[in-house]
This record gives sequence, structure tokens and C-alpha cells, in this order.
Amino acid sequence: MISPERFFKIKKLLSLRQPDLTVLMDNVNKPHNLSAIIRSCDAVGIETIHAVSTSDVIQNRQKAARGSNKWVNLVLHENIETAYQTLRSQKMQILVAHYNEEAVNFRAIDFAKPTAIVMGAELFGPSESATSQADHFIYVPMQGMVESLNVSVAAAVILFEAQRQRVQAGFYSNPRLPVEYMKKRLFELSYPAISKKMARLGRPYPELDSDGKIIQT
Repeated sequence: MISPERFFKIKKLLSLRQPDLTVLMDNVNKPHNLSAIIRSCDAVGIETIHAVSTSDVIQNRQKAARGSNKWVNLVLHENIETAYQTLRSQKMQILVAHYNEEAVNFRAIDFAKPTAIVMGAELFGPSESATSQADHFIYVPMQGMVESLNVSVAAAVILFEAQRQRVQAGFYSNPRLPVEYMKKRLFELSYPAISKKMARLGRPYPELDSDGKIIQT
């Protein structure tokens, strides 16, 4: 049985989620980076993130990361094309973190727009498929000798700028998730074992009262 305090905390978490802000990890494969990016996404209120893998090893690591964090949905894609198709169907601008002659300071971007931030692999950066279809390129300006940040650090820096802009725009003032989705997600996070059992049986979730207790019917 969930305590009222934990139920209200989960409900508050969902009320702050941003359905039109996401990250796409393009072959990011180191477990600590995968986990760190997911934690940063959770911290700024992202509900769903995406990942592309071109090898079984990377895909298995991404699946492991998905299983270790229940607070953020992780959708796996076989290639950039299907990932971008999904993002564009949600009217998102696609920003690739990649320094080139077209890149702009990440702070110049309007993150109040529906946005997907693409982070490339640790050694090689974003793939050619990812860069060839980008709407914008962004970079984090640096004043030191180091030429680039760790991918998870760069993601966090960009995400917290997105959060800052969205706070100013009032995006965290009212729930933004669809009502029925929010009810479904609230039950899954409050009663993970029961929700899995109900899903296996193909049965709808029971209703919850105001304190998070299951209403017996």
C-alpha cells in the first residue's frame, strides 16, 4: 500500500512533466552516461526520451538503463529515420548538439517550442544520419583549454537552460500531460507490481481515491 505522502509526491512529479521536451541519444552507450542523462531528464521534468542503437551491445545497455529507471519512459529505435519520424510527428524542432559552422549558442534557442535535443556517441559524436536531418545545430560555449564536455554533462547544461526558459514561460505552473494518460501513469508508478499484473491480464486499472488507495469495487 502506498503512503499518502508518496502518492502526492508522484502526483506532483507528473503535474510538472513536459510532454514536448525530450532527448534523443544517438548511440550513446556507456552505462554511466546513459544513467546520468536519464537522471537529468527526470530532474527537468521530461516524461519520455528516445535512443538509437546500431549494435546489439549498445541496445542491450540502453535496455538495461531503461529497466533501472522507472520515472522516465525510454523509447528505443532501430535507426535515426524512425526516431526523427516520431519526433517530427509531435511537431518537435530537432536540435543536434554538434559544433560546426552552422551551430549556434544553445542559449539562443527558444526552448519553449516543442524540442528534441540529440546527443551523439561519446567518441564520435552524432551520426551523419542525425546531422543531415537536423533543424538546428547547437553548442555549449567554453572558455577553457578543454574542447568538449562529457556527453552527459553537456546534456545537463542544455536541459537546465531549457528548464529555465520553460519556468519563465509558465510551463511548470499547470499539468501538461493528458488527463487520462496522467491517471494511467499515476497508477503505474504508485502500484508497479499490480499494474504489470493487470496489463498481463488485459484488465483496466482500478480507480484510486484522493489518498492513493485502490477503490474496491
